[in-house]
Amino acid sequence: MSQLIRLLNGPNLNLLGQRQPEIYGRDTLADVEAGCRDLAGRFGLELRADQSNHEGQLVDWIQQARADAAGIIINPGAYSHTSVAILDALNAFEGIVLEVHVSNIHKRESFRHHSYVSLRADGVIAGFGIQGYALAMRRMASLLGKGDAA
Repeated sequence: MSQLIRLLNGPNLNLLGQRQPEIYGRDTLADVEAGCRDLAGRFGLELRADQSNHEGQLVDWIQQARADAAGIIINPGAYSHTSVAILDALNAFEGIVLEVHVSNIHKRESFRHHSYVSLRADGVIAGFGIQGYALAMRRMASLLGKGDAA
């Protein structure tokens, strides 16, 4: 039986490939999801990918993951820096949490240097473009004992 991984993307990530390509690149969210789905399949994992611009929807999905997911890979976007609600929901999740940022948030405006999500995350990947998602999938597989995912 495969284990479910939830891939959650927050606000404005639906605009990947269109919004500030000098920061975020030209790959789309569909490209991200396809790559993660392919990697998940290679490791015997199932992937469910969702994106929302609404904080409450992300909280609902995190809460749902408590019932059926082994792990969450989350790019909370700007909610990283503002959302105690997302942090609280993640704190109630008992599986693995990996945080991904396409840009290097530590080289950007000072308000982006702090992430509430990082307080719960088992690992954080920032600044590797969309390749950060693949790194997170490989790390998730490794943490779940799905072979050498390095």
